[in-house]
Amino acid sequence: MASRREFIVQFGLAGGALASSQVWAQGAMVVDTDAQAVSLGYKADATKADQKKYPKYATGQQCGNCALYQGKPKDASGPCPLFAGKQVSAKGWCSAWAKKA
Repeated sequence: MASRREFIVQFGLAGGALASSQVWAQGAMVVDTDAQAVSLGYKADATKADQKKYPKYATGQQCGNCALYQGKPKDASGPCPLFAGKQVSAKGWCSAWAKKA
């Protein structure tokens, strides 16, 4: 039979694991300087996209209206499969932008 002390330790460990999994599920924000972000030309503010390097960028294209964006329409940020485990700004942009159907 487990002692009271063992129960408290196990309960504390389980609570910590649950809290850290919730933070991971929400995901950290992608930073413009992340290696994956740089390779895709990601900018958290779409208006700062390098239009010379990425001529397909057009005003109005944002992560929030991209087919890959997995956040809700009114969310300030959401997951993107290109940045596993991280959130992109709904007002961001990258070279993989594709019009949402």
